[in-house]
Amino acid sequence: MPVPPAITDLEQLKNHPAIAKLRAWNPAAVEGAKFDRDEMSIYVERSFIRDACDLLRQNPDCPFNYLADVTCVDWFPSEPRFEVIYHLLSISKKERVRLKVRLDGSSPALDSVTPVWPAANYFEREVFDLFGVRFAGHPYLRRLLMPEDWEGHPLRKDYPVEGYR
Repeated sequence: MPVPPAITDLEQLKNHPAIAKLRAWNPAAVEGAKFDRDEMSIYVERSFIRDACDLLRQNPDCPFNYLADVTCVDWFPSEPRFEVIYHLLSISKKERVRLKVRLDGSSPALDSVTPVWPAANYFEREVFDLFGVRFAGHPYLRRLLMPEDWEGHPLRKDYPVEGYR
């Protein structure tokens, strides 16, 4: 059975509960969206990520009340280089959504979502440790997996395979 093509037109996706709520709140917060293989990804402008997460968590129509994961992708050498991805779940509606934030390689930083979901603490520390993305307002942003004296961020695509010498 062939896979239907991805839908990336925001107008076709405007009735999805998360997109509708975010666009009603602030149309500038949503940079784009993609519906592919029954999975929704919403691209959020970096300065609105904390507020967007809080809004979706409090949404009475479809409360995304569970943060399943925060991860990152390095698209080196392309710019924007990094993409930080938040996997959200609405337990009551059995709905999943991904929020994605694109970050330049020169200043990979955005607001922490730990005030919205305390569980983001370790996820954000892991992204910081392995990719070097900084989270403003994080309560304890230090390395989590690598030793404190480790140089660099090992999951960056430009990190030497054998490490720095």
